Amino acid sequence: MKRVLLKLSGEALAGEKKTGFDEATVIEVAKQIREISKEGLEIGIVIGGGNFWRGRTSETIDRNKADQIGMLATVMNCIYVSDICRYLGMKTQIYTPFVCGAFTDLYSKDAVEESFAQGKIVFFAGGTGHPYFSTDTATVLRAVEIEAEAILLAKAVDGIYDSDPKTNPNAVKYDEISIEEVVAKKLAAMDLTASIMCMEQKMPMLVFALDEKDSIINTVHGKFTGTKVTV
Repeated sequence: MKRVLLKLSGEALAGEKKTGFDEATVIEVAKQIREISKEGLEIGIVIGGGNFWRGRTSETIDRNKADQIGMLATVMNCIYVSDICRYLGMKTQIYTPFVCGAFTDLYSKDAVEESFAQGKIVFFAGGTGHPYFSTDTATVLRAVEIEAEAILLAKAVDGIYDSDPKTNPNAVKYDEISIEEVVAKKLAAMDLTASIMCMEQKMPMLVFALDEKDSIINTVHGKFTGTKVTV
């Protein structure tokens, strides 16, 4: 592969703390990003905001405002992970779909292509910039726009199951499944909007657990133990 879109779970970056950042976890992730980048892979990254904010669980504030807080959570995550990458010797660039002061640059496809040409790791923060769309949807949107060859979906669970493994100990994991089946069965790989977009745009996914040793490297090298979603 020449270019991929890596989606990192905010919750997974929090480690066992379940909130905020676990620096050891983030450094390990950044080291893996550095390794695959050295192999010539162009890497775009979207990070969820679940380690700071779950707006959909709030019953007290307007959904629009809740989603805006979530967008800012993803900006914080991208700034943090980007700087860890820089600490380890990588060049990075953060783009948002809205003006965010001096913290990020405004997203455009041309600007992203220039960053890739300069060998930078590109972070896409702020979701789509609109409420009612999750970072899952932003992941697929950016993957399609930058013409990524696949989405690498690093989660707190090790693949796609026929039911929630957190509540059902007998849940069965799929080694491989079509995106059509994911949509038909409404499986929780991504939210339904994102899954449908993957199906329509024929964007394959590799779903795996972030906390497994060298999980990102192994996934890129075809040695992962998660779920392959075909198109």
